Amino acid sequence: MMTKCAVYARVSTPDQRVDNQLYQLRELAARRGYEVVHEYTDVGVSGSKARRGGLDAMLADAHRRKFSIVLVAAFDRVARSVKHFLTLLDELNDLGIEFISARENIDTSGAMGRVFVTIIGCIAELERSLIVERIKAGMRRRRLEGLPMGRAPLDVDREALVRDRRSGMSLTQVSKKYSVSRASVVRFTREATMREAAQVGEFRPAMAQAPAECVA
Repeated sequence: MMTKCAVYARVSTPDQRVDNQLYQLRELAARRGYEVVHEYTDVGVSGSKARRGGLDAMLADAHRRKFSIVLVAAFDRVARSVKHFLTLLDELNDLGIEFISARENIDTSGAMGRVFVTIIGCIAELERSLIVERIKAGMRRRRLEGLPMGRAPLDVDREALVRDRRSGMSLTQVSKKYSVSRASVVRFTREATMREAAQVGEFRPAMAQAPAECVA
């Protein structure tokens, strides 16, 4: 009888895809002879959030003993803080469920695996903290030098983009044609619709006044 496992994947923004993670984890499960009973995903959700739909569902099924192993692509797909990460591992360990990370090639079935998980988790958190500090330092420097903050505006013909999207082109086709993310395509189309609705709203009162003027 094959060992039952669950797969968990997460991406931080809506325009990212979990397909690559899922494909990698399916291959890993096949190589080890595991049966994937369910795939749990969170799309457009930060790893800093402890409560997530996919993660919560995975933990709920873990308590129902629907699988004995959890596969993830990397540590940071599960959590962004060592505290949350270790809390999650403790919960799985108490349920007798092993945790395996593909990128770090570590599982928690043994004592050494647990030690490595803790060390790597601490290093990953330190690395993220250093990145955040560098970003903040760069923002402070730009502010002192009077330089613009935030991302540069996208250099794209938004009207043409919206026309193509409304003509029936898919999100992926439009995003590739204009070299922007799928989320940007959605945003530009929504903004255009809102502008048009506002213009129609401004025009209607003037039309409504015309009959009154004619009667006068």
